[in-house]
Amino acid sequence: MTLKLQHLIVLVLFPLFTWGQVLETNPPNYIKTITFKGSQQESQLPILRLGEPLFLEFDALNGREEDFYYVIEHFNFDWTPSPLVKSEYLSGFDNQRIFNYENSFNTYQIYSHYSLRIPNQQTKGILKTGNYIISIWNENDQMVFSRKFMVYEQAVTVGVSIKRSRDVKFIEEKQTVDVVIANNSFNFNNPMETVKTVILQNNNLNTAIIGIKPQYILGNELIYKYVSETSFWAGNEYLYFENKDVRAANIGVQFIDLREIYHNFLFTNSSRANSPYTYFPDINGNFVITAIDRDNVAIEADYTMNHFKLFYPFLKPGQRLFVYGNYNNYALEAENELIYNSESGVFECALRMKQGFYNYKYVVVEPNGTLTEGAISGNFWQTENNYKVLVYYKDLGARYDRLIGVGEGSSVNISN
Repeated sequence: MTLKLQHLIVLVLFPLFTWGQVLETNPPNYIKTITFKGSQQESQLPILRLGEPLFLEFDALNGREEDFYYVIEHFNFDWTPSPLVKSEYLSGFDNQRIFNYENSFNTYQIYSHYSLRIPNQQTKGILKTGNYIISIWNENDQMVFSRKFMVYEQAVTVGVSIKRSRDVKFIEEKQTVDVVIANNSFNFNNPMETVKTVILQNNNLNTAIIGIKPQYILGNELIYKYVSETSFWAGNEYLYFENKDVRAANIGVQFIDLREIYHNFLFTNSSRANSPYTYFPDINGNFVITAIDRDNVAIEADYTMNHFKLFYPFLKPGQRLFVYGNYNNYALEAENELIYNSESGVFECALRMKQGFYNYKYVVVEPNGTLTEGAISGNFWQTENNYKVLVYYKDLGARYDRLIGVGEGSSVNISN
């Protein structure tokens, strides 16, 4: 029995009943720069309209040109395994090798760049809406990494507006998402039980608000205008740097050094929690691969070692510091944990990253494992954040959760 089959059997026999317990598997150190999106998106969390293509790209830095395979699985709203069989939600076949790859050209760091497009000759397309996971396996039947994505149909209209917190205690620090779901041509049966929502801030599943029921039902509209249940910590604008030129200091880079590869030493950051809010444009945690004087950045952009430094004298016993963003799928792992350097008096870590423009944020993990995103960056109601609302519907007697609508809003238009 292969590991892939064992993995599927475990999911069926031991379903997980809370959101997020079917976790994405983060890649090993030799897999870098995973970009995952639809045709109209720059997001690392693809939310695709049914029929829209899906694109996955990544680099393998071990120089082996090894074979990788992909498997697609369908899940319910709460990420429990769907009862649908493969042929019901997938046209064609998965568990196929990724044929498209190229080796790096004229770079200090050798790597192979893999790209996958769905639909393709083997996998004709996705047939059902809902939650999905695509997992990448190596030639030894070992899972390398996995990523979540969603497929929807626009059967309902989802209106999203962003307000300052209605709780006076948090009016300076939180943002509230109001939602109106209009079902002009769609009939809900018992919407209090059959309709489920997921609210995302900056495409981050780790901070998603799930399962909020409609507060009011007025005619053909479901209305969500809660005081605290749909509120997010507002955070702060992301920090950023750009290293499109490896031979010169760029935005956010203090100086460079050439060793086995180029090393970029970023400016030392400090806490912004107690400083006044300052607006500067970001891309909400995302990243873009870019390099000057290169025709094909997929294989000609080089890798650099980026040194992050944070001056933060307020860390309490048991707390841990991390630097994260969409570039590593908001993972909290040993690689991106900052360690205190007693000689320099700052927390440091170094990450191997492809040339580009990157947003990043420093976060604190408490001794009990709780993530505190605003401990270092602060929380300011003026912060520009992107919000998405996903609407799921499982009719009485239905076998799976349909994703019947997606709405989007930005706090750039925030109001009281």
